[in-house]
Amino acid sequence: MKNFLDDNFLLQSKVAEELYHNYAKNQPIIDYHNHLIPDQIANNINFENLTQVWLYGDHYKWRAMRANGVDERYITGDASDFEKFRKWAETVPYTMRNPLYHWTHLELQRYFGINTLLNGDTAKEIYDETSAKLRTPEYAVRGLLQKMNVEVVCTTDDPIDSLEYHQQFAKENSMLKMLPAFRPDKAMNSDNIADFNTYISKLEQVTNSSISSLDEYLAALKQRHDFFAANGCSVSDHGLEQIYAEDYTKDEIASIFNKIRANQEISYSENLKFKSAMLIYFAEWDHEKGWVQQYHLGALRNNNTRLLTKLGPDTGFDSIGDFSQARALSKFLNRLDTQDKLTKTIIYNLNPADNELIATMIGNFNDGSVAGKVQFGSAWWFLDQKDGMIKQMNTLSNMGLLSRLVGMLTDSRSFLSFPRHEYFRRLVCNLFAEDVVNGELPNDMEWIGKLVEDICYKNARNYFNFYK
Repeated sequence: MKNFLDDNFLLQSKVAEELYHNYAKNQPIIDYHNHLIPDQIANNINFENLTQVWLYGDHYKWRAMRANGVDERYITGDASDFEKFRKWAETVPYTMRNPLYHWTHLELQRYFGINTLLNGDTAKEIYDETSAKLRTPEYAVRGLLQKMNVEVVCTTDDPIDSLEYHQQFAKENSMLKMLPAFRPDKAMNSDNIADFNTYISKLEQVTNSSISSLDEYLAALKQRHDFFAANGCSVSDHGLEQIYAEDYTKDEIASIFNKIRANQEISYSENLKFKSAMLIYFAEWDHEKGWVQQYHLGALRNNNTRLLTKLGPDTGFDSIGDFSQARALSKFLNRLDTQDKLTKTIIYNLNPADNELIATMIGNFNDGSVAGKVQFGSAWWFLDQKDGMIKQMNTLSNMGLLSRLVGMLTDSRSFLSFPRHEYFRRLVCNLFAEDVVNGELPNDMEWIGKLVEDICYKNARNYFNFYK
């Protein structure tokens, strides 16, 4: 019997151990998509206690606590930080076989050197020890990133964001790179006309312009796209239920935009056409600048109206959706490719039923110009656990080139989430090792070790423009 979370956790053979410890373990981390708060990095803040860095904003843990019968007062309510932590600690033993059980104890080990299992009885001891450390200079947020050998973090930023904290941080010439990512979801969300017009008014203020026509709107957004590029941005990101790829003319989109600015309702068909057009405009700008564009597809958001009204979005009431993806995605990518405007692209699916769909779709648009130009993104959100990661990698192996995958990302709001990269790397090593042990791959540790290094770090370093 192996010990829980020992040095060879998830590694099921000597070959896997050699691959991990010699080739994967010490690779730096490029976290090219996360939701970390830029001002916390720029100002190198300290958290007062483990609750603040661990439980504030972490809807993975919130969902588990609710499922365990914890009252909302101890999740997002007015309970004290320690009361919330104790309720989480009491929940942890019930998360066995959920990835939260692994992540929780990995994070306690990697950041704090704590091997004690977290539960209601150990909560106070662990809370006191970790909170005391978190208040020291070594455990300010940059220290937390340094402990995990993080080299690059890409935050998620709206086009109207000032990027002031990225600018502040850039002046320090830190070894760590904090770069923005252009996330224009609100800039194309015409579902609610009133909210959309409020957004456009904010864009007017930021760009010091008047926006009454489509051309003026596009000019203002392009100005922000240029501004992001001037501040080190080289990636965009979209969080969508599905790709929109309706046929349209520019005159139609101009007319739809005029209706929006007049606070007139638009039809379902017009809404889809507007979103389709905006996706193309954004993609063309990304290609013009040589950015990498990312599409996170398939989340069904805000399912619980009662609790959405009470707590707001991003509080743990999203799930996997069963949207039709193939035809529109093909049409969208083909339109860009036909016009020679398809930049490097990463596609993430939330529904595992779409694994083979995405893995085969990317092969249609890899044209030999760049290794892995169109990527099947690593397992995301509900799928970034052992089973989901293995399925994603096996699917990519069967239908594409796992060797060209640009690795893992946290997609997290927590500075303690970076052991997820370790989790992924251990699984990569174990997958290759299984095939070596079974005689399905040659025992060529030098070559397989190189592939492991590539997947864990070097592919991302070569794929993104973070070092130019």
